[in-house]
Amino acid sequence: MANQIDSKIPEGLLAEKWTNYKAHQKLVNPANKRKLDIIVVGTGLAGASAAASLGEMGFHVINLCIQDSPRRAHSIAAQGGINAAKNYQNDGDSVYRLFYDTIKGGDYRAREANVYRLAEVSAAIIDQCVAQGVPFAREYGGMLANRSFGGVQVCRTFYAKGQTGQQLLLGAYSSLMKEVNNGTVDLYTRTEMEDLVIIDGRARGIIAKDLVSGKLIRFAAHAVCIATGGYGNAYFLSTNAMGCNCTAAMQCYRKGAYFANPAFVQIHPTCIPVHGDKQSKLTLMSESLRNDGRIWVPKKIEDAKKLQAGTLQGRDIPEEDRDYYLERRYPAFGNLVPRDVASRAAKERTDKGFGVNNTGLAVFLDFSEAIQRLGKDRVEQRYGNLFDMYEEITDVNPYENPMMIFPAIHYTMGGIWVDYELQTSIKGLFALGECNFSDHGANRLGASALMQGLSDGYFVIPYTMQNYLSDQITVPRFSTDLPEFEEAERAVQSEMDRIYNIKGDESVDSIHKKLYHIMWDYVGMARNKEGLEKALKMLKDLRKEFNEHVRIPGSKEGLNVELDKAIHLRDFITMGELEAYDALNRNESCGGHFREESQTEEGEAKRDDENYMYVACWKYEGSDDAVPTLLKEDLDYQYIKVQTRNYKS
Repeated sequence: MANQIDSKIPEGLLAEKWTNYKAHQKLVNPANKRKLDIIVVGTGLAGASAAASLGEMGFHVINLCIQDSPRRAHSIAAQGGINAAKNYQNDGDSVYRLFYDTIKGGDYRAREANVYRLAEVSAAIIDQCVAQGVPFAREYGGMLANRSFGGVQVCRTFYAKGQTGQQLLLGAYSSLMKEVNNGTVDLYTRTEMEDLVIIDGRARGIIAKDLVSGKLIRFAAHAVCIATGGYGNAYFLSTNAMGCNCTAAMQCYRKGAYFANPAFVQIHPTCIPVHGDKQSKLTLMSESLRNDGRIWVPKKIEDAKKLQAGTLQGRDIPEEDRDYYLERRYPAFGNLVPRDVASRAAKERTDKGFGVNNTGLAVFLDFSEAIQRLGKDRVEQRYGNLFDMYEEITDVNPYENPMMIFPAIHYTMGGIWVDYELQTSIKGLFALGECNFSDHGANRLGASALMQGLSDGYFVIPYTMQNYLSDQITVPRFSTDLPEFEEAERAVQSEMDRIYNIKGDESVDSIHKKLYHIMWDYVGMARNKEGLEKALKMLKDLRKEFNEHVRIPGSKEGLNVELDKAIHLRDFITMGELEAYDALNRNESCGGHFREESQTEEGEAKRDDENYMYVACWKYEGSDDAVPTLLKEDLDYQYIKVQTRNYKS
């Protein structure tokens, strides 16, 4: 099928595309920048870095933060590190190798030009963050330290103990607040985007809600950037903060922005297992632990049964009776295989009955060998705060007993479709960070989320935004009294009234938990045609149940968290359907998308490059109940040989 979608990839050699683009892009002079307004929605790494960079360039930026401070954005939760091809370890790393590892890790479902640019600017991110004072770990001699992460054979991950996201966010936050102080950025905290305003085919503003007063606010601008994260909370239990939602992205989708690859959802292999039906979220244990921790289950089924019954502890099982299954199955990468591979391997062992906790849904992550080899002090230096966190949550000391882990919903590789300039299918609407689809293919390598967020915000959008705005300098500032704003606000208000006035008998969370069971059981770690068709039917029934039975307590005016959660749930149900449609259409296994009908004899993912070498772009057809239309952007690999992923040799 001919390519239906223009991704605006520049001509020329791969390694020269970004340099050539920057050399020939259009610019906006300093005096004209002051006449232009840009809305940036979100203050995580992508949003904060974009708002800070655009403000520093002289544009007037309106920045929305859903939390009470940008410091609370969910980027803060990232633990293990940020990738960059600095080759400090002199172990064979390069820009090309980072590019290759990312494409291979994404199972050959990412766009070459975007990924190469990401690898290219990665080194500059580290310099930027060091200049901001981010306290990266250092070697004894003062050089920045690196560790390895899943899916690679080099050490390229920069880190700050197990709190890298927090430290990077504080760096971006300090840059952002400098611009707030300078007056180039207007920051609105506790404010959430509810809808996009389009005038003559271009994104020209948004309708937002003041979450404290409950009042709707109109914002107008020459361009809009959304940096609002992923849709993992469609599954209710995920590693995402409870406030993470996909409402901004879904509203852009409803207004005409294509949604790309929604089926590509990452299941993270090292999460603290579910421990009951009252939990509201899950806690991630950093992938960096797989550098020194070894993953295993018992070899004997009777040992597994004793562990499940609580009559035996992991430390009591002798070495010869332990199955280090990742080291056995993937000798070249061992415990550092990519996340999708490690997650499926854990599922395979627990499905066979070798799980190690009372639910049978856990495997061990064991540091006894590392403590013996390095000493407890070195292990504590590297991972101390992660070990403390594990003990706080589980009441088990991981220095004395192996940790228990199990896969959980984590990151979403799918997102709003963007071209090479990070512009969506709506002119003037840009998407950054996790809420776009662009760089990770079907599976994100660990430590690449922070890299992509900061790359988009610090080093890509400052160029591509100018290219778009260069012919907008004669367009005067927009009045929020225009009929398009009136209509959008009226639509948001009437939808909020509709949901509030249902006055049913079910809480938002109880319906959301039903969504979780549908998504995890049928659109989770393994999918099949029958299950996906069943899920689509169940999701339609769930939407009906939501529309007839949801109950919103409290007042419609002012602060009402349940009303906000209900709006998010409305969008998670639509998002779940999009995932199921995409997973049903993609009858192959690749990365985080595993179709049981498409696997090798050894149970590995089996791609179908002849039929599915494309980005699946879904177009909204006017109603949440209507089946979306599939458009395709063909993926053309000119610089990489496409082959079956191999982590065994």
